[in-house]
Amino acid sequence: MFGLDALELARIQFAFTVSAHITFPAFSIGLASYLAVLNGLHFITGQEKYIQVFNYWKTIFAVVFGMGVVSGIVMSYQFGTNWPVFSDKTGPVLGPMLAYEVMSAFFLEAGFLGVMLFGRERVGPGLHLFATSMVAIGTLMSATWILSVNSWMQTPAGFSINDVGQFVPENWFEIVFNPSFPYRLVHMVLAAFLTTALVIGGVGGLHLLRNSSSQNARLMFSMAMWMLITVAPLQIFAGDLHGLNTLKYQPAKIAAMEGHYETHKGGAPLILFGMPDDEAEKTRYAVEIPYLGSLILTHSLTGEIKGLKEFPKDQRPPAAIIFWSFRIMVAIGFAMVGMGLWAVYLRWRGKLYNANLLHMAAMAMGPMGFLAVLAGWVTTEVGRQPWTVYGLLRTVDSVGPLEASAVGSSLVAFVLVYFTLFGSGTFYIMRLMNQTPDRELDIGDLGPTRTAGIVPGPAATLISGEHKNDI
Repeated sequence: MFGLDALELARIQFAFTVSAHITFPAFSIGLASYLAVLNGLHFITGQEKYIQVFNYWKTIFAVVFGMGVVSGIVMSYQFGTNWPVFSDKTGPVLGPMLAYEVMSAFFLEAGFLGVMLFGRERVGPGLHLFATSMVAIGTLMSATWILSVNSWMQTPAGFSINDVGQFVPENWFEIVFNPSFPYRLVHMVLAAFLTTALVIGGVGGLHLLRNSSSQNARLMFSMAMWMLITVAPLQIFAGDLHGLNTLKYQPAKIAAMEGHYETHKGGAPLILFGMPDDEAEKTRYAVEIPYLGSLILTHSLTGEIKGLKEFPKDQRPPAAIIFWSFRIMVAIGFAMVGMGLWAVYLRWRGKLYNANLLHMAAMAMGPMGFLAVLAGWVTTEVGRQPWTVYGLLRTVDSVGPLEASAVGSSLVAFVLVYFTLFGSGTFYIMRLMNQTPDRELDIGDLGPTRTAGIVPGPAATLISGEHKNDI
């Protein structure tokens, strides 16, 4: 079907569903922590602006969380329908870890979510803060288990292989805390925080363009800019450590990311741009800086970087894809640092809330965190090819006995349903974000000027024009 075989269609289908799914956790992980911080600041200071912004974003969080749950369920079914060999061979290791994620993290999130969304007036500020914190901790725990599973597939450890070819646990500590897990966890959580900061900054910038004196727009924009300048440099540092770990355990992936086909023993250049050609085994039109590649990857000007020619052709990842996905991710990361520095300069000059150009840039950067996350996952997952369990289980040996027509038909169905369902959900979220943050938001409140549907009482009270302490 479509000129592709069943394996290729199964890979495309999983890539499509996981790409749709990961955007929601990437946002909800950071947003849950943001809500906990807002709730804590209100609890400590008593200032109403914090709880007003909390109520604005908690509605959006509820929608994002729901779509993340729905999109995640679909992927678990694909392990059985499209990848039964993979499920059978890795089940003794990965099955319990995925179960732990559900029993600990998801139950923690789901158990306190209702209290966070609807229980403030019933349980009081203290318990409501506790419930919000539990939801935030639950999202981080969920990320921990999922990243541990993925990291084990990248750097498997703590197992043996039985007589029927299954991976059998031998040391759970080594399985969970496998060699790449700490780096991947930190990198992903920081990416989630930055993704959330860009969205909040974009929404804050939108409302500051409409009304630069908006107290709540100032609050969210200021907090987002502080997050960028604080976390983006940390992410670059964490990415460097992650790269060193990848060089140690997955050198072929690094060679493809850097576009190196030849081994450089006296110092590898950093190829800024080029067109990797796997057939010709060279990077065409390369624009490079001598020795900088070795300096970044080995912290030595003369450090050796293996090229793709050192590996058999059937064990090389496709270089062109991850060469560019990696550069997209890095470029967005440095753009985040640049915007954070810009905001610091304007804050120092007292013009942070009247800088229309910065606010428009924040709006443009709003979705860039999602693009960076997707580019990072493409780099990680495509770079692992041709393996599902690195060096041990090939992708071609992980798929079940499938008909290309069946996989192709389900792929078409997924695309249609996803674009309809999640497209509608995304449109709904954008309508919510379009609402002014200077009045509280209700799930049924969609129109830009509607007041019908707002919960009566304090939830519908308009904020006064006084501007208290902006962060």
